[in-house]
Amino acid sequence: MKRLIIIFLLATLVASCVPADKQCTVTEDCVKATCCHATGAVNNGPDCAGVMCTTECVEGTLDCNQAEIQCVKGACTVVQNA
Repeated sequence: MKRLIIIFLLATLVASCVPADKQCTVTEDCVKATCCHATGAVNNGPDCAGVMCTTECVEGTLDCNQAEIQCVKGACTVVQNA
């Protein structure tokens, strides 16, 4: 029982270190942080309806599958593709 409580407390501490706008449980919780040429990920992104972006593949962004969004250790994270 003590181990279970300790594990729960540690999980709570780790989750509290992640900013609220980046917390996730699964990758599907995460989206691009900005509509165009995003470099970050959040759990509740902007409304991009009606926003037009250039088709340019900007280096260091999620453009053109250079990177992907994943939920890593409870945080929405951008992971660069090889």
